[in-house]
Amino acid sequence: MVSSVLRDARRIVVKVGSSLVTNEGRGLDETAIGEWSRQLAALVRGEGGGSPREVVMVSSGAIAEGMKRLGWTARPQEIHELQAAAAVGQMGLAQMYETKLREQGMGSAQVLLTHADLADRERYLNARSTLLTLLRLGVVPVINENDTVVTDEIKFGDNDTLGALVANLVEADALVILTDQKGLYTADPRKNLAAQFVHEAQAGDPALEAMAGGAGSSIGKGGMITKILAAKRAAGSGASTVIAWGREENVLVRLVQGEALGTLLVAQTAKTQARKQWMADHLQMRGAVVVDAGAAAKLRDEGKSLLPIGMTGVEGDFSRGEVIAVRDPSGREIARGLANYASAEARLLCRKPSSEFEKLLGYVAESEMVHRDNLVLTAG
Repeated sequence: MVSSVLRDARRIVVKVGSSLVTNEGRGLDETAIGEWSRQLAALVRGEGGGSPREVVMVSSGAIAEGMKRLGWTARPQEIHELQAAAAVGQMGLAQMYETKLREQGMGSAQVLLTHADLADRERYLNARSTLLTLLRLGVVPVINENDTVVTDEIKFGDNDTLGALVANLVEADALVILTDQKGLYTADPRKNLAAQFVHEAQAGDPALEAMAGGAGSSIGKGGMITKILAAKRAAGSGASTVIAWGREENVLVRLVQGEALGTLLVAQTAKTQARKQWMADHLQMRGAVVVDAGAAAKLRDEGKSLLPIGMTGVEGDFSRGEVIAVRDPSGREIARGLANYASAEARLLCRKPSSEFEKLLGYVAESEMVHRDNLVLTAG
């Protein structure tokens, strides 16, 4: 199963933890980051076999690097001290990735997120649009939690969770969590010599949580339990997860070549099915747009995005990023999707080409009312 899941994945989120990035807190590991950057570049270019892939890197390490630069030997408990350490360390972390990816001829981008960015519909859509644009441009986004501004109420808590949320955000095919262990065991192998290695299991299986008890390292917050829970969360959008040793030679390239490394936690729902279920069944709609017969045919038969020029009316009151219905001239719902414009703006854009958007609104968010990546058909 590992061979097919990673070999067939076209969009991959890679998460690497603090202990690996900072060599157990001794400072940013330039050699390791350079090696991961080389492998990321190989995946993007399709080197070593297979097609080119889109890759997002979620990297911890800012707080640990900040602690080193500030001369702190123990992770602080006060949130303002953690934020200060993150602010200091993030400078070095971003610079290191930018340098190492540039050495491979790759562009990079720093993206800092909080839970509030993904909980708010408009900010969620903004983050998604930015990341997908970067991927289309062949740039590798390097994502971290925005530790300089988080509070106890909005912080992800660990970057395993952040990795899963990013996988959901960009609809990744797979999440790869690189850690300081070979993968998941039935018990802690450092304490139980009888522990058995788990090569493959179903993401979300309750038995996995019992196997993964235990705290993380003194540098990072997460342990194996956070990785199990992250895999469960990623599976919600159809992404399977591999937990593997981050210092395994050429680990990312070997995984996409189909080699069985680490522990595979399989998502039971296909990505397209998960996306359709999320939009079609679980989100309450605040409004709708009505389209002409031509636009309805393009959505239904050609898989196109919904352009405002094909809209004849707007119903209800909705904000950018909310799920809306798309209705044909007879009033039948034919699709649902995430609105790129609020209802008041959409009314101004009906029957208008994208060349007039800036004149009408003063800005252009997207040329589409609903992008095809954010739209699912609900009727034949």
